[in-house]
Amino acid sequence: MSLGEKICNFFIKGGLYLLFFSVPLFFQGDTSELFEFNKMWLTFWLTLVIIGAWMCKMVIQKRIYFHRTIFDIPLVLFLISQIISTFISLDPYVSFWGYYSRFNGGLLSTITYIALFYAIVSNLTKKDIFRIVWISLISGVLVALWGLPSHFGYDPTCYLFRGTFDVSCWTSDFQPKIRIFSTIGQPDWMAAYLAVLLMISIAGSMFRLMSVQIDKLKVLSGKLLWLPLILFLTSLLFYIDLIFTNTRAGFAAFWIAFILFFVILLAIDFFKDRKFIVKFALIYLAFFGIVTFITGTPIEELNKFTLPAITASHPIISGVNPITSTSASSSASNNKVVSANSTATASAVAKPKLITTGITDSGKIRLYVWRGAIKAWEAHPLFGTGVETFAFAYYLYRPVAHNMTSEWDYLYNKAHNEFLNYLATTGIFGLGTFLTFVILYFVLSGRYVWQDRFNKDKNREVILTLAFAMAYLTIMITDFFGFSVVIINLFTFLFPALFLTWAENPKLSHQFIIEAENNSPAKTSGTSMNAFQWTGIVVVVLFVTYFELILFTDWFADKAYALGHNYDSVNQFQTANPYLNQAVAMRPEEPVFQDELSINEASLASFYLQNKDLAQAQTYATEAKAISDKLISEYPNNLLFFKSRARIFYLLAQGDPRILAYALQAIQRANQLAPTDAKILYNLGVLYGQTGDINMAIKTLEKTVKYKADYTDAYYALGLFYHAEATNSAGKVINQALQQKAVNAMQFILQNLAPTDTEVQKTLSSWNTGN
Repeated sequence: MSLGEKICNFFIKGGLYLLFFSVPLFFQGDTSELFEFNKMWLTFWLTLVIIGAWMCKMVIQKRIYFHRTIFDIPLVLFLISQIISTFISLDPYVSFWGYYSRFNGGLLSTITYIALFYAIVSNLTKKDIFRIVWISLISGVLVALWGLPSHFGYDPTCYLFRGTFDVSCWTSDFQPKIRIFSTIGQPDWMAAYLAVLLMISIAGSMFRLMSVQIDKLKVLSGKLLWLPLILFLTSLLFYIDLIFTNTRAGFAAFWIAFILFFVILLAIDFFKDRKFIVKFALIYLAFFGIVTFITGTPIEELNKFTLPAITASHPIISGVNPITSTSASSSASNNKVVSANSTATASAVAKPKLITTGITDSGKIRLYVWRGAIKAWEAHPLFGTGVETFAFAYYLYRPVAHNMTSEWDYLYNKAHNEFLNYLATTGIFGLGTFLTFVILYFVLSGRYVWQDRFNKDKNREVILTLAFAMAYLTIMITDFFGFSVVIINLFTFLFPALFLTWAENPKLSHQFIIEAENNSPAKTSGTSMNAFQWTGIVVVVLFVTYFELILFTDWFADKAYALGHNYDSVNQFQTANPYLNQAVAMRPEEPVFQDELSINEASLASFYLQNKDLAQAQTYATEAKAISDKLISEYPNNLLFFKSRARIFYLLAQGDPRILAYALQAIQRANQLAPTDAKILYNLGVLYGQTGDINMAIKTLEKTVKYKADYTDAYYALGLFYHAEATNSAGKVINQALQQKAVNAMQFILQNLAPTDTEVQKTLSSWNTGN
């Protein structure tokens, strides 16, 4: 092997090792999204290096080579489905890049994962694969250790960002003391990641313990015992972290895979030693059981059998004085007697039961989202609405009942079911080809385990194959209740490649070569390269460097955008403006940057209007409108841009009320794109009223409160418009029926939604005074 080939192999293998090690760990605090954006960008960077080194290696060897595999047809068909779906997408730009801030799932990420698949099967050996397994476990240990202290209120991330070893750097949406997420970014994603590694670490400790049994001489000297012990402790660490993620899907997925793993080993009589398998399983069950009993579980129904529940329910254990408790109980009983004797009085002054959604169960919300996903697929059955366009597709078919949940105004850019996400956005063709790839992997793994179950020379490969298949099963389960992120998608697409490499079965994977005449690696090894080869290498290096620079530029552009967006969020528009302009200058094709800049410049126009600087106001207003015009022309199905446009014209209307008509047009289009969204309906109703169409305002707001019965603002606006329609220019009531509706709307708020709302009380009082 020539020096050039060795250098290429170093970058190929080193890049893949670094990929599996660094992606779970990598995050940045100054980008628009801390975790997924950076992990996806790192994957792009490393993939370019890996593929570039592979191309250089082919140039040196004067041949094109890659492994043909049994997965070729489903992978090619899946890629075709993604390409077609991108071309016919509601938003082809989003479909290519992926939804901004995530990017995982776009066509570019799919191409990346498939390229990595072939880089592995074409360049790595079995020894390299086992190194990747160890590297993944080491990375997982670092992730687990990083996240564990946050459960107790000490987050290394906060120390890194702010220099305080606590959890104060997180907003109320992120509470690691309740649900840890470490460097993965979200508890559900962390649980999915840990469930995968748990199966691998358990299988590793089992194989090593089997090796100990075989080589008992080394056991006496302690040379083999340390490794299974380390893997056992690693499994315990992963399991503790899994529980602290407080995630039902990940927890259930692990236990299903864990039980199935040992059931299969017993069923096939692996190693012809069922006693060993049972003992091994019981050891893990015992320790996992102890941990679960002490810490509790994410599944509430099981918690009544755990120590936290027993401690909370038993007065002596929980530290409550039994005598005090009894006295309190007696006092409560006495109070009940008094209440019973005063039933009539109490009922007369009883407070009305308020209409409130409370905190809606996530399962209920998920069902609404799934229902919308299925409706989107029914409207676009073959190729879906476009890769990664769920954020737009869902709102076209969003169930009305979603308005009555605690997450009624959340943006859903995923279906919270990876399979329904594929179905809605890439149709039956996309989902079908993806499932073919997944099912084929399970079938091949099962066949391999069955055929080599008694082959002692392949004990390691058999255990690893079964463990990886069970880990893959956890991915499918967590994907069913959530969606894939970068590290999980890497596992999804690359585990089959790892399997093919260690299986070493020419029927499953074989090399395909196109080479120059009378050429072979043996002949080219050690020979000097000609001018054409050097030219080819230079072209490849320049190609890789060019695209790496683009990725780095885009990454730094995002940092500028993040800073500008953060300043905008605290109304420091003048400070934000240069950063947003910098972001747009660095990445002019990114519509998200342009959208934020247009809002910023509209806000600045409003600011200068208030300060009587009409020239500056006109300049910023013109720029804001021009950017918004461009965005809605190029992205006519992007709901967010029309909502932004309505906001822009609403701000500009402070200088000229006639501009409200443009805001109305924008919100009308938004309503077409999200016909059941109560907040959009509310704003549409208000804008109808502000542009003089009181009748349409009333009709729209009546529809709004029908869709969302606890919408205080909508009831208040409806009451105001009823009153406006019921009175003449002098303020005198000329339509008593409409006025009564106005009063009823206000009283409904006080009786059912907000009893202490002073604004509503003042409004009612002013009407009574006026009458």
